[in-house]
Amino acid sequence: MDYFERVEKANGDYTWNFPERKTGTVNVIGGNSQSFRTEIKISEYLAGEFPIENVRTVLPDALEGKLPNLPNFVFTRSTESGSFAEDEKLSGVLNSTDFNLLTGDFSKNSITGRAVSSAVEIAVKPMIITRDSVDLVTENSPEKLLMNDSLIWFLSAVQLQKLLRAVYYPKMFLLSQSLVQAVEVLHKFTLSYPVSIITLYNGQVLVAKNGLVRAVEVEKTGYSPITIWNGELASRILAFNLFNPDSFLEASIAALIQ
Repeated sequence: MDYFERVEKANGDYTWNFPERKTGTVNVIGGNSQSFRTEIKISEYLAGEFPIENVRTVLPDALEGKLPNLPNFVFTRSTESGSFAEDEKLSGVLNSTDFNLLTGDFSKNSITGRAVSSAVEIAVKPMIITRDSVDLVTENSPEKLLMNDSLIWFLSAVQLQKLLRAVYYPKMFLLSQSLVQAVEVLHKFTLSYPVSIITLYNGQVLVAKNGLVRAVEVEKTGYSPITIWNGELASRILAFNLFNPDSFLEASIAALIQ
């Protein structure tokens, strides 16, 4: 398969493209009135580990006044239950940055689902969708979201299976299939839709875009099959792609291995 490659090490040092001075703006979006620590932790990680000038934590305004009044917090309208509600400000925030990270921790309700999905659908800035935010948007117009080429889906094999089912994709992604068969599905899926996919399957982190698929053993990432989903690795992938905007496959591999 000329479109598939197992990668043992990064092809070049992509940190060379990191600026000496901090630059750029990144949004970390997620949380609700009862759960928001992950979003703050991820924001602190991005601000502390990478030369990003402005890391904004975007939360529902049910939390406004309950957190320190710092300039890196952005609040948009919330539902009565304390999660995101439909708000033009949310779309504006997503498009007033260089990169977005949709981390999840959203309340599971239809209002929040529509609000987040609508904002993501018209987003023009690069965005990583990960953790339970994948489940939220999969239930709301996933076909439209898959046509947005600015989106990177960092999702589990189970979530990927559900996503393909949600859009009635003719090729099934089965959890019992071989690695070769999984790669074949990703190859064809990323030719059908202009999105980028990162998933974990059979001990391999698979990175796919434009029909090309790369595989890295999860052991080489420094993360386990559990910690790979805590948001830190997604943050690394964001940073490497932020400073290497035209090299998704290579930059993502570098984030995984370095």
